[in-house]
Amino acid sequence: MAKMKTHRGAAKRFKRTGTGKLKRYKAYKGHLTGKKSAKRIRNLRKSAIISKGDQKRIDSLLP
Repeated sequence: MAKMKTHRGAAKRFKRTGTGKLKRYKAYKGHLTGKKSAKRIRNLRKSAIISKGDQKRIDSLLP
């Protein structure tokens, strides 16, 4: 059986933490930021942990 290939789009968007959880970056920060408050943009900079249900799906993309 051939090796499973890594999904390159997922590899660029998610990083694995030391404990094996997946880290993601938040959406809505790319453009149209003039109407968003500074506090909101500052909070969008932080990374977040992927939920349990989504982690099962994304684990299959990142062998």
